[in-house]
Amino acid sequence: MTAPLTPVTLGTDQARTRLHELTVIDVRTPGEYASGHLPGALNIPLDQIRRALPEIRQASERGDVLVVCASGARSENACKLLSGQGIPTATLAGGTGAWAAEGHDLHQPTACSVTRATWSMDRQVRFTAGTVVLVGLALGLFVHPAFQLISAGIAGGLVFSALTNTCGMAVMLGKLPRNRPRAADLDAALAALRNR
Repeated sequence: MTAPLTPVTLGTDQARTRLHELTVIDVRTPGEYASGHLPGALNIPLDQIRRALPEIRQASERGDVLVVCASGARSENACKLLSGQGIPTATLAGGTGAWAAEGHDLHQPTACSVTRATWSMDRQVRFTAGTVVLVGLALGLFVHPAFQLISAGIAGGLVFSALTNTCGMAVMLGKLPRNRPRAADLDAALAALRNR
């Protein structure tokens, strides 16, 4: 068994100058990817990384692999998983948010593409958590005070999420049809990864 590797973090300028030689894997949901991604990035959502291990391993043998997401948290988790499998990877510090903030272009699918843009996962989580908290408070106020436990549960979940750098709500939201890759999209990304 191979020893786990330590993932590397690249700044936006480092990644930009090396972009032509990197295999870039975007681990966001297909909707987030469609809203704008690094040039040449392939979309393999975080929950599909294990399925793509053979292709990512082959790509890493041909050159460096850069894993990106919106802010860097999901790509860091993907890099840890890949490094644990002996696959050397790098993550983009600050993700696509930092990339865009530095003035670098994000590519978007053409108008004829069937890929659809949607809210970023962190925005979906904030909206869902806020809605559930408001519903819990309203039910607690107008129906029965015990419903306020719903809001307390969400608050506890947010604290746990921050402490563990995980997000169960994002995992659940990622399973919604709007956030799931179509089989053809994932197969195309894996084929492109094999051909790099």
